[in-house]
Amino acid sequence: MSFSSDEVNFLVYRYLQESGFHHSAYTFGIESHISQSNINGALVPPAALLNILQKGLQYTEAEITIGEDGTETRLTESLSLIDAVTPDIVAARQNAQNAQKQAIKTDPGSGGEQNGVDGTTCSAATATGGAATPTAPETMEVDQSIEIPASKATVLRGHESEVFICAWNPSTDLLASGSGDSTARIWDMSDNPATTPNQLVLRHCIQKGGAEVPSNKDVTSLDWNCDGNLLATGSYDGYARIWTTDGTLASTLGQHKGPIFALKWNKRGNYILSAGVDKTTIIWDASTGQCTQQFSFHMAPALDVDWQTNTSFASCSTDQCIHVCKLNADKPIKSFQGHTNEVNAIKWDPQGQLLASCSDDMTLKIWSMKQDACVHDLQAHSKEIYTIKWSPTGPGTQNPNMNLILASASFDSTVRLWDVERGVCIHTLTKHTEPVYSVAFSPDGKFLASGSFDKCVHIWSTQTGGLVHSYKGTGGIFEVCWNSRGTKVGASASDGSVFVLDLRKL
Repeated sequence: MSFSSDEVNFLVYRYLQESGFHHSAYTFGIESHISQSNINGALVPPAALLNILQKGLQYTEAEITIGEDGTETRLTESLSLIDAVTPDIVAARQNAQNAQKQAIKTDPGSGGEQNGVDGTTCSAATATGGAATPTAPETMEVDQSIEIPASKATVLRGHESEVFICAWNPSTDLLASGSGDSTARIWDMSDNPATTPNQLVLRHCIQKGGAEVPSNKDVTSLDWNCDGNLLATGSYDGYARIWTTDGTLASTLGQHKGPIFALKWNKRGNYILSAGVDKTTIIWDASTGQCTQQFSFHMAPALDVDWQTNTSFASCSTDQCIHVCKLNADKPIKSFQGHTNEVNAIKWDPQGQLLASCSDDMTLKIWSMKQDACVHDLQAHSKEIYTIKWSPTGPGTQNPNMNLILASASFDSTVRLWDVERGVCIHTLTKHTEPVYSVAFSPDGKFLASGSFDKCVHIWSTQTGGLVHSYKGTGGIFEVCWNSRGTKVGASASDGSVFVLDLRKL
């Protein structure tokens, strides 16, 4: 077997992407010149690096347990990945296995056979079951009555790589998805059981040698405008784009010098806000596609943005800082510091009064424009917090009689629901077994959907914290979202699939 450094670099790059370390993947890709290699990423399956490492680990275990004469002995303790690449440990294990084989051969009562538990005899190979294989991770039991069968899900195939993001149109049942195959797609999920869902392919191309060619860069972000007649996308190629619902490219927005990590329309629909690896955030005029103002206040890549009003917004960065900026202001109108690691996501509450932030420092913080220090410093997660969402409840929402709550999703495999007014965790949702990448509230605030790399989408009651529905897909879940009527949940996955759960059919 032979391999090149380009192949190794590409597998490491894909592993970083699949694990959610998008900005680390970008930096590694630049330094290792991934874009200059001839590898077709669409042909490489998800989790390729992990699969080849696991096979190598099993091969090393087989080398230890199988003797020159072909006989096997049980490996008393599975090798870790570090053990398998440490020559002294491998040699010590081989010596121990050889000693075990010798003991079996010289046992006068065995005659080359071992006694079974019930007193019967069996050959050594049968008794041991061959080389040890890694045990499967423990899975949480889900009540059969709440498990959604595969027949109740609509699986949408077409993407050729991971699907990082999806979002429902606010007016109709059009579902948009963005992928590592350098396309976004619009799926028509209208209620028409007689037809297969239509898909429009939005190819992200760049000018090269006087011709348009695929950018071969991930679509990292997408957002519908308030009317649902325009879709904005952000890409690793550094461009934002505006599309119509029939798949026509209306505008290409070029000002960032590097990948775009986040992109949002304001409520009025006249501006688009973007955040990039070039440390800047930009407000774009949606009607002209021109940069209205570029903000260069961060010292490192900007990871997320969120509008507070139609002209003011917050941004966060790997520099651990949060800035609140306003159109036509030449400096931040407020800055928040307190996180001790990169800030992954920020979200304003429905009234634009409180700002929530989450970080790799494992904390969730609540900020107010009225003070510099955080209002609450919520510490309960045991690993990085990837994203947060406010419920569409409380004053100023369509559900004013329900309490406002905040959901946080973490790499510790849990989701937590918080009463922000009191600063306490009211529910810890623990059925996931892998990092949780996405959470989304139903429009009425009564349910929360969560998606994890354990391939499961869980739907919870926000009142009781109980699990209501559960569906297991075929790939790790990057994003979950509800349609505007609260009847369907969309999800996008690491194996290139997108699926829709119609809750009316359950």
